[in-house]
Formats: sequence, C-alpha cells, structure tokens
Amino acid sequence: MFGVFAPGEDVARIAFYGLYALQHRGQESAGIASANERRLYLKTGMGLVSQVFDEDDLSLLPGHMAIGHTRYSTTGSSQANNAQPVLIEGPTGSLALGHNGNIVNAALLRADLKEEGVAFATGTDTEVIARALAHAPGGSWQERWAYLMRRLRGAYSLVVLTPHELMAARDPMGNRPLSLGKLDGGWTVASETCAFDHLGAEFVREVEPGEVLRITEQGVEGFQASDRHDAFCIFEYIYFARPDSVINEKLVYPVRMALGAQLAREHPVEADVVIGVPDSATAAAVGYSQASGIPFVEGLVKNRYVGRTFIQPDQRIREVGVHLKFNPLPELLEGRRVIVVDDSIVRGTTTLPVVQMLRKAGAREVHMRITAPPIIAPCFFGIDMGTRWELIAGRMSVDEIREHIGADSLGYLSVDGLIEAIGLPKEKFCLACFTGNYPMPVPLQMDKLALEPVIGSDRHEFEWTDVVPSRP
Repeated sequence: MFGVFAPGEDVARIAFYGLYALQHRGQESAGIASANERRLYLKTGMGLVSQVFDEDDLSLLPGHMAIGHTRYSTTGSSQANNAQPVLIEGPTGSLALGHNGNIVNAALLRADLKEEGVAFATGTDTEVIARALAHAPGGSWQERWAYLMRRLRGAYSLVVLTPHELMAARDPMGNRPLSLGKLDGGWTVASETCAFDHLGAEFVREVEPGEVLRITEQGVEGFQASDRHDAFCIFEYIYFARPDSVINEKLVYPVRMALGAQLAREHPVEADVVIGVPDSATAAAVGYSQASGIPFVEGLVKNRYVGRTFIQPDQRIREVGVHLKFNPLPELLEGRRVIVVDDSIVRGTTTLPVVQMLRKAGAREVHMRITAPPIIAPCFFGIDMGTRWELIAGRMSVDEIREHIGADSLGYLSVDGLIEAIGLPKEKFCLACFTGNYPMPVPLQMDKLALEPVIGSDRHEFEWTDVVPSRP
C-alpha cells in the first residue's frame, strides 16, 4: 500500500515503483489511482505490478497525487472486481481507498449501509470502509474519521485519495505498519519503509495507532481520531515484512537473526549444517548458526516466481510438488545432520514435503526449528492462516506434528523467547494466533467470501465471542 503527494512529479510512476518495492505484500492484483483538482483516475488488474501496468497505463494516470495497492486477499475472492484501490462516488464526491488488514464486522456494517440505500459492487471489506467513510456524518474530515473509527472493528492501515487531498490512517491497535516519508517537493506514505529507500525518500516517522494524516499543498496535518491501544501484528517481524524495512525503530533483518539465535538457545541439537527455508527464514538460520557454532549453508534454492503465473500446472508438474518452489543441493546435504530453520508451520502441507525432499537429497537427519510459537488460533486481522480446524498445532501436539512431518526433532520458539528476541514490551503486540487471546471480540469463525455479491452478500449474522479475552 502506497501513497504520494508530489506536485510537478510523475506521481503514477512513483507509485508504480513504490508498489514494486512492496510486491511481497500481495501478488494477486495491483492498482493505482491518481488525482488532480478535478477528478480521480484508476487502473487495476490481476497479477504482479509489472504485469498490470505499462507505459501507456501510467500516462493515463495524471495528477499531482496518487495511491497504489498490491492485494493479498483476506476478505473477498481473488478476482478483478475486488482489486484495489476501490473508487466510489459518495455524498462528498469521488473517493479512492486502499486497505491493508481485515475488518471483522464488515458484514454488519455492510448490512447497515444497505438499509440506508447504499449499493455495493465488490465482495471486499475495503469497499465497506470506503462507503462507510463517504457516508460518515460530520462537517469535517476529523469528525468523519472519528465516527468511522468508532464503527470499524479490526485491523486497517489505509490510503485515501480525493480530488483535493491524500489521507492515510492507521487503526487504534496499529496492527499493520504504516509510515510517512519526505520526497523532494512532496510526501509519501507506505506500508513499509523499504519503499522509501527505493525512491530516495527520507523516512520521517510511523503513523501512530488511531492517527489520520491529511496531506495537501499546505503540508501534512495529523490528528488523533481515536485513542490507541497497541496490538501490533508480531508476524510482521517473523515473516511478512521485508528484511530491509524498519518497524518500531527496528530493522527487521537483525530481529530475525535474533529470533534464530534465541531458537538455538531454546532448542540446541548436534548437527553438521544449518539451512534456512528461503527467503523469510534465511536471516533466522544465520542467527541460529552464529549462536550454535554450526555452519550455515544454502541447502535450498528458491524459485522466486512460483505462484506468480496464471498458467496452471498439469498433473505431472503437480506431482513434482514442492520442487516447483524449492530445489535442494545434494552435495551440501548428503550424509549430513541438517537443522532446517523456518518461520512457521501453519497447516503443515509445505513442511512435510520439504523434509521428504531433504531426505531424498541425502540428509541423514532433519531437525526442524521454527521461529514462531505453535499457531493454535486463526488470524482475523489480515493474515490468511485458514480456519481453526486447518491449523495443525491446534489439533496436534508438538511430538505428533514432528511425527507427521517426518522430522527427527522439532522445536518451536517460545512466546517469551519471541518477545525477548524482538526486544519490545509484550503489551505492544497481538499474539492471538499463538495464545487464542484476541485484543478485541472476534467472530468464532469468518467466511472469507461472505461479502461476495453472488454467493453470500446477505450472510452477515456471525456468532461472536462474548467478551474480550484477557491479554497475556
């Protein structure tokens, strides 16, 4: 998610390269909206940023400000109609909005808006946010945002564009990252600071939880639309964020090294080499190696373009399975005791074939080490981890998982070890996927397709937890 306000600059091109740096946050679809003082312009499409846009597309996105988005779907199916940013017409005029996160009460809000005569065109919670903001009561943006934040439940970092201003907002939990940068002659906002580095922009600060920024020719105006109660997603450090991004004043790469080092202290084992499952666990594997004194080698090579094509594999290619994504180096593995560091085990469907692949490549022993604690509860705030029954750690013990994946040993990082390695207060984080204790009431189960116009637009009655579980 990205935004830029830069009069006199080619803002569509800046947005393109900003999204290019954030491609890891979503590969399903991409879009850019631009604006001048008269109107908004929009281009979206399925696929990677480089597949959606060409020079002609960028030339049709004029103006002095723009927002962009790369989609990783958590509400709504992966189809062109659900690509972001969404562009709507409301009582206050045109509005485009991009969203990172997940709204747990989106179906209820959608139903309320429909009763007021508001029509919907997509199956996303993003459109619900946009229309709720457009129809929010109040004579100023401050009043509208304050009203919206009182209504929304869940995680949301937002970029919003009108013909007259660029706005950025972060939910009161600060669950997803969002930062402000200074560009020559303008301003930029992005989900991660790595986007600023690629553009030569200067990181200014993070957007505070519950804060809204309004960027115009007069500069940046920030106001607190809601009281904050921190619950930052700890998975940004473990997996989601790029290792060269700075979050909460901490560079992600050394944090991941610290996770691996802590894992080595908690789960030591005699072995010959340490390897990481690329790319998110590479830094942690280096940290494990340094703390244990066991050499690090790149035993797995990753094909970084798997999953980024619309061409479906035939049966023969399907049978190759995980080899489409990873390829082992037998010369480094044969006859050796191998420690494999990975960021997480969610369903177990990838870990099992990885272990089998390493054994086929000649590994004498395979010891799995995981830089996240066991995932026992689904995420409702923007990471598509599946339903409760799909989570392998929610229905198996650690030893049962070890046996299921075929490893000689299995060690997960503890929650306390995770917090110690990151070096920030435990109260700052959402740890719900590891503890089952959510920072707000959540549905017992959510249907990802509940807002789809054809297959579930009226399914909005969820069973909710009665109380907010205590924070650990």
